[in-house]
Amino acid sequence: MTSKSSSKSKKYIKELSWVKRGKQRREIIVHIVGTKTPTEISKKSGYSLNHTSKVLNEFRKHNLVKLLNPEDKTGRLYQLTEKGKVVKDEILEEE
Repeated sequence: MTSKSSSKSKKYIKELSWVKRGKQRREIIVHIVGTKTPTEISKKSGYSLNHTSKVLNEFRKHNLVKLLNPEDKTGRLYQLTEKGKVVKDEILEEE
């Protein structure tokens, strides 16, 4: 881990700890690459669409993902925030 990465992960230690405590959260965040729909993330992670959507909403509350088209009820697009990218990278480094 570089010192730049280390300082960023220290800044987001609460969120990193929260994601690491949940197996489903860890497995879902690593499958968010670029801009994805809940269906795409669900298929990659192996979790139900219902559960994936619930986790994505939790991620939104923690500012780990942003919803790009909140007015749409279907085909919603999610993307990691800067904070989400740091947390994901930290998790991937430890695997």
